[in-house]
Amino acid sequence: MKSQSGAVEKAPASGATAGSLLVIDDEEIIREALEALLGAEGYAVTTAATAQAGLEALGRTPVDAVLLDLMLPDKNGLEVLEDIRRIDDQLPVIMITAFGTIESAVNATKRGAFYYFTKPFKHDEVLAVLRNAVERRRLVLENRELRNRLRSSSHRFDEIIGGHPKMSALYDLISRAAPSRATVLIQGESGTGKELVARAFHKHSLRADRAFITVNSGNLPPDLLESNLFGHVKGAFTGAVYPKKGLFELADKGTIFFDEIGNIPLDTQAKLLRVLQEREFMRLGGVETIKVDVRIIAATNIDLRKLMEDGRFREDLFYRLNVITLQLPPLRDRRTDVPLLVQHFLQQYGEESRKPGLILTPAALDRLVAYDWPGNVRELENAIERAVVLCGGDEIGVDLIPDHVGAGTRFEPHDVVIPPTGIQFREVIIGHERRYIEAALEAAGGVQKKAAELLHIKATTLNEMIKRYDILPRRKRTGEEPEPDGPEE
Repeated sequence: MKSQSGAVEKAPASGATAGSLLVIDDEEIIREALEALLGAEGYAVTTAATAQAGLEALGRTPVDAVLLDLMLPDKNGLEVLEDIRRIDDQLPVIMITAFGTIESAVNATKRGAFYYFTKPFKHDEVLAVLRNAVERRRLVLENRELRNRLRSSSHRFDEIIGGHPKMSALYDLISRAAPSRATVLIQGESGTGKELVARAFHKHSLRADRAFITVNSGNLPPDLLESNLFGHVKGAFTGAVYPKKGLFELADKGTIFFDEIGNIPLDTQAKLLRVLQEREFMRLGGVETIKVDVRIIAATNIDLRKLMEDGRFREDLFYRLNVITLQLPPLRDRRTDVPLLVQHFLQQYGEESRKPGLILTPAALDRLVAYDWPGNVRELENAIERAVVLCGGDEIGVDLIPDHVGAGTRFEPHDVVIPPTGIQFREVIIGHERRYIEAALEAAGGVQKKAAELLHIKATTLNEMIKRYDILPRRKRTGEEPEPDGPEE
């Protein structure tokens, strides 16, 4: 079909999915040759004989890449390149040039052209360049979509990122409970973002303009912890030269966040309970009762009920804390949020490292999504920060992903066939168990403890399975000599 401006659009062959291309060249033989070559490869091709026709076609139909002749009858190709980059500076433009104008083509790459090739061109070269250009275009569009999703209110809540239904339920709970003065207990594995959730509660509360103070519950000895929490009077203990306000006083009318509250000693728990019940306390060494209005938010990565059973956490304190309770999902339970988080950290650390616009290859993203992330969002953030720092170009590939990430972490039962006679199920399962144990031992260099960690089982369980299946140490299986410092398991 030919438009009034001279652009000719041709649909791809049936079922074609390779991509859409725009060819702008005044030589009919070149247009026809490229149209035939690219159409046979499954591309949808639009051709134009002039700069005006090409730009009008680009305005009508989005494409994945442009092949642009350097010499056109109505406009210089370099000017058209600049026009295209003003429309979309991420659209790959491949320059076509005659042998005598290579210098101009090199100049075009400096101005942002994706590549250039000379007439007469080699078919294989054109196809290889276009495959790379279209792949690059799709990566850019996917990253744009992720950035748009990041800006969407349904995919983030303040600094919390995620569009999984479990995260949407979390956002709803924060919105409804934040304006109250109810105590909040946040449970979740290390690295799931408990402090971000606590800050979101504070930000959306009626106390948002007052202090938000974090207490690292397990990092201080009991006396120093209580001095920090409740303050002290002059002479309360050796070194108490001046009276000091505690964190509860400083957080008055605001919020105090206890990170890992399960680590607080029992004596301090009793004093904390009094603050929750009576909203008052005394400084260390003092006799004056101090009234405060503080909302308490607590977080833990351990089971407080188990601590209660062991006598290490007060039951009455637990029930005082357990008013608004929420469980943060581990990252492995919301894998669909990994691309969003990756995009967020790419932007954050790309800006910090002066490497804006970094994108991740599909293979690298697949590995990140496949990994179980025992360290959750914090571990993912560290992996992306490392990749950004080490990246020397504008793409992050598999080579920049830590070796342990995504390597053998998921079992996909490909090509499972049950013959008419059936199978010996237990023997098949045992065979799989044996191979995974041997693979884990191989990856761990024969160290059973490390292999058990890779398999997420206890070292004693692994040892029993090694004995049960009579799995030999690595050096005996392979005939290798033991390493000088490598103890045999």
